[in-house]
Amino acid sequence: MNTLMLNNLNNQIQPSSLYETVLFAANTALLVSLVCITASILISYPFAEYFSIAVQVSAHIGTIVIAAILKVSYVLRCVAQHGLGQEVR
Repeated sequence: MNTLMLNNLNNQIQPSSLYETVLFAANTALLVSLVCITASILISYPFAEYFSIAVQVSAHIGTIVIAAILKVSYVLRCVAQHGLGQEVR
């Protein structure tokens, strides 16, 4: 019974709409991660004197984690563009 439900679900999703959804999600993740990494770098370095040591440590760790998220979202964006037949940049 579960297999039948999965097959029906897979037939409803068109590949191009899946790539469009992934492209939208990747673009959104890129934008959010860009804002977050900018904030964490600003907290870590030029404005460090205004924040506690715990916030500074969190910002330094966040910079590494957010950079990874930014890279993964860029790869997802490239995959979606390739799937849609767009130029991958």
